[in-house]
Amino acid sequence: MAWNVFKFCTALRALGSIMIVLVLGIVGVTYYVIVVAKYGPALFYGGLDSFDAFLVLVLFHSLLVMLLWSYFTTVLTDPGGVPPNWRPSIDEESGDADPLVRLAREDPDLDLNQSTMLGEPANPRTRVCRKCNRFKPSRCHHCSVCGRCILKMDHHCVWVVNCVGALNYKYFLLFLFYSFLVTTLVTSSLLPLFIAFFTVDEKNETPEILVATFVTFVLNLSFALSILGFLIMHISLVFGNTTTIEAFQKKTNSKWHYDLGRRKNFEQVFGTDKRYWLIPAYSEEDLECMPVLQGFEYPTRPDWDELQQL
Repeated sequence: MAWNVFKFCTALRALGSIMIVLVLGIVGVTYYVIVVAKYGPALFYGGLDSFDAFLVLVLFHSLLVMLLWSYFTTVLTDPGGVPPNWRPSIDEESGDADPLVRLAREDPDLDLNQSTMLGEPANPRTRVCRKCNRFKPSRCHHCSVCGRCILKMDHHCVWVVNCVGALNYKYFLLFLFYSFLVTTLVTSSLLPLFIAFFTVDEKNETPEILVATFVTFVLNLSFALSILGFLIMHISLVFGNTTTIEAFQKKTNSKWHYDLGRRKNFEQVFGTDKRYWLIPAYSEEDLECMPVLQGFEYPTRPDWDELQQL
């Protein structure tokens, strides 16, 4: 009998809370080594050592604030769900009308799963989620962990205890970006101490500080290397206007119809206001035209207002 992997979804939800504690634990250990044990005391050494310590601490705290801001914005922002009463639009003049859509408009309580038991809808562009029993907009996928359909879903990330979708993809990318910068800064700052750990016979630090420094260096180096590859992959996805789920589908198509050019593809995720590109927020102008930026089709403006309130 085949394994049903979806029975582990409840465990994944519980794992998410543990991952938040793990992230904060790594940040706490790193903060202790960089600020309390190493560069904080170096501020009082005088001379060039104090200046170097000051620069490291300022840069470290600045990047750490942006990292935590991006992280918790990703965690707390709804990735985007399908509005409850959303229906595909019908162009009756061109004959582009799906009988299934007509029935759903006439009977809001219609069981869509029952209506599609004998095959797919007449219009291949009409997509129905058999788990949610609702119509699905284009680029929308069902997340078994969250238990609902997510707009422009990229993947479900246990590190952020959330799906990465249309409304928090930018925040997730900024979380990766600042995580890479912080881990790279910590790794380069602790590299001389890590080398001295194996070359200097007499240790000037307590065993606790030595262990914490060693663990911090190894963890941050590992995360820096892994995040770099992940960041490069997502940058290529952004410039191609695709998602992790759509990556394979894009390879099978000679022309990806969502590709609007690198600049417009980038602006669909990060907005058009350059002042907001490096912070986990959108300008009011970008929020007003978000339906256009994200490439989703909603029949009326109230549907978008309802979406933002989810």
